[in-house]
Amino acid sequence: MNPNTPLYLAIDQGGHASRASLVTADGAVIGSARVPVQTRHKAAEQVEHDPEDMVASVRAAINEAVACTGPAPIMAAGLATQRSSVVCWELDSGAALSPVLSWQDRRTAGWLEQLAEHAAEIRQRTGLPLSPHYGASKLRWCLDHLPAVKEAWKDGRLAWGPLASFLTYRLTEEKTLAADPANASRTLLWSLDDGDWDPRLAELFGVPTGALPPCADTRQAWGHIAVEQRRIPLAVVTGDQSAALFAAGQRESRVMINLGTGAFLQQGLPHRPPPSRLLAGLAFQAATRRVYALEGTVNGAGSALSWVAGELDLEQGELFRRLPGWLNSCKRPPLFLNGIAGLGTPYMRPIFASRFIGEGSSVEKCVAVCESIVFLLQINLEEMAAGGCPAREIIISGGLSELDGLCQRLADLSGLPVYRPQNHEATVQGLIHLLAHGARPMTDADMGTGFLPRNHHDLHSRYRAWHGVLDAALLK
Repeated sequence: MNPNTPLYLAIDQGGHASRASLVTADGAVIGSARVPVQTRHKAAEQVEHDPEDMVASVRAAINEAVACTGPAPIMAAGLATQRSSVVCWELDSGAALSPVLSWQDRRTAGWLEQLAEHAAEIRQRTGLPLSPHYGASKLRWCLDHLPAVKEAWKDGRLAWGPLASFLTYRLTEEKTLAADPANASRTLLWSLDDGDWDPRLAELFGVPTGALPPCADTRQAWGHIAVEQRRIPLAVVTGDQSAALFAAGQRESRVMINLGTGAFLQQGLPHRPPPSRLLAGLAFQAATRRVYALEGTVNGAGSALSWVAGELDLEQGELFRRLPGWLNSCKRPPLFLNGIAGLGTPYMRPIFASRFIGEGSSVEKCVAVCESIVFLLQINLEEMAAGGCPAREIIISGGLSELDGLCQRLADLSGLPVYRPQNHEATVQGLIHLLAHGARPMTDADMGTGFLPRNHHDLHSRYRAWHGVLDAALLK
């Protein structure tokens, strides 16, 4: 690499690790680092991270990645985080006053029942259903249950909101206090039409807006990150899945599917998505441009495979090594109703008991879990089509996209071509696209491995049976 080649720093804070990558404008990864983060399951439906551990992991990943670049100039940095995760902190010191409550956390499901009569209004204002996955009820829980948060609010020392805002505050020299639209929109406190905090929503949830960060554009001057002798401008802040939407550029009727802890389907639109049982949000905002997203979610993807490994007493690494062969050889797995972390769209059931339907060996059960991910993706694709936004092709990314058998099943069931780019870290590639102002959109040559639909009668038959069993279970 030419030592004068400009680089961009992509920071991806996820549920299992914080990653930092140095990437050229055309997407070539020059160096990267990964630092694990711990997840705490303190009680049923409670999922947390230690905020100080998270800050330390991000800093360590940045330092390690930058250390291997030499003198090459780093033009700008972008930060992408888990959306819907929230944290509370003290304004002057930046010290955390609460855990990071993960997007997977559903401790407030019971509390939210009192707002059921307002669900339609909340969806109209936010584009989202009433759900404990989103931030508003988590912030209310912190105010009700954490004395340090309540005292800070009374004293005017409280800041709270999206995880991205906390990390930006802690990472930048300027202690920038702001919220980008992709993360702000996942709080249920942000108006999709107005692009700002909504006083009516704050009233409904009993969440004071005075401690929320001011709303900002996705791409702007967010401050500087100091690394050794460098001051790197932070130019983009967004959500991980919102960044992933831009990894392959945008094309009409193209659906991006990112398979990680959860699975997320997105279609970019120039206007607010039409009403449906899916999610509407704002993926990107700058001075002269807005990109909306129509999105579906599958809560149990990688997390479902981790769950089944624990249930069957299998070592996770071994499970993932053996899965490719099992997907090829297993012809008639049982069915699996996948409620890991609750049912996502279009059902939005925060509590749903996972179960196998039919008998099977450990191998067959693991394959059944994989197929349940494909089945839930297919339901969301059908919802997109029913709402007037049909897909014509799928770009797939994330760790589970390495499973050829899963990709082929998705192509067979959907009847759509599925493409897996050679570099399938979509969040990183999307950040670079936004940082470099779309320097080099993806071409057909970049589409990587293609999976074309085939006739798979048994898979379609299992899908119909699974769909029927799921519908019956939802009525109980």
